[in-house]
This record gives sequence, C-alpha cells and structure tokens, in this order.
Amino acid sequence: MSQTLPERRSSLTPERWEPLNELEQMTERVRRMLEQTFSGFGWSPQLTERAGWCPLVDLEETDDAYVVDAELPGVKREDVNVELVGNELSITGEIKEPERKGTVRRQSRRTGRFAYRVALPSHLEPEKVEAKLDGGILKVTVPKSEVAQRRRIEIKP
Repeated sequence: MSQTLPERRSSLTPERWEPLNELEQMTERVRRMLEQTFSGFGWSPQLTERAGWCPLVDLEETDDAYVVDAELPGVKREDVNVELVGNELSITGEIKEPERKGTVRRQSRRTGRFAYRVALPSHLEPEKVEAKLDGGILKVTVPKSEVAQRRRIEIKP
C-alpha cells in the first residue's frame, strides 16, 4: 500500500507579476551594458542623464481649463520649474540622490533630471496659470481664454 505525503503549502502569498518593473530592470541592464561596451568609444553616461526621464502625468480638459497632474514624489518646490511659452507647457526639475551610509543593493526609485512637455491648443490665459505641489502631485491649471471656452448652444424651435 502506497502512502501519500501531505501536500505542503507555503504560507507566503505568491508575488504579483509586475511587467513595468521587469521592463525597467531590463532597460537598466541594457543601459549598463551599453556603458560598459561603448565607454571607450566616446559613449558617455552623461548623454542619457541629460535627457533624464519623464514623470507620470494625467492631462485633463475641463470646460474652462487644462489640468495637468504630474507625479513627483519626494520633490521639493524649489527643485521644479513650470513654464508656459506660447502654448507649450514645460515641467522640468531634478530629484536629487539621497545621501546614503550603507551599500545600495537595489535601487528602483528614479533620481536625476526630469522633463515633461505638452503642446496645448491655443487661446490660453498665461497670466492666470496656477501650480500647486501637494503630496507628491504637481497640479498645473492652465485656464482657457474666453474665446476657447466651450459653450452649449440652445437650438431654437
């Protein structure tokens, strides 16, 4: 008679698959490989560092304004620059590398220069643009001019 052993189950929950995390890890490995391979041929890590990265952003259009919400966790107000030139909104800045006492074994938080640019439709009110940084979210509100605001037209009988 054969005896079956009781099934052993782990009390740990299985890790959730996060494809974006894997993509970031692969991108980082490729960047390091390029630096190691081409560092003798004029490849400079500063080339990629100058380009920086782009924060996650939501762009919403309301009847009277465009609202941009950018995720900038850990960024100080003085490290962010918001500009409106013509109809192009530009958000730039830098997340500084924190001082560390130990050896970094894994780093997945973004640091360094970042930039986000978007061309908005014309007819804006540049003097009324507002920007507020609260809880790691930068909210930029760009009001539309009176000409560009949406109006409901009543159909006459």
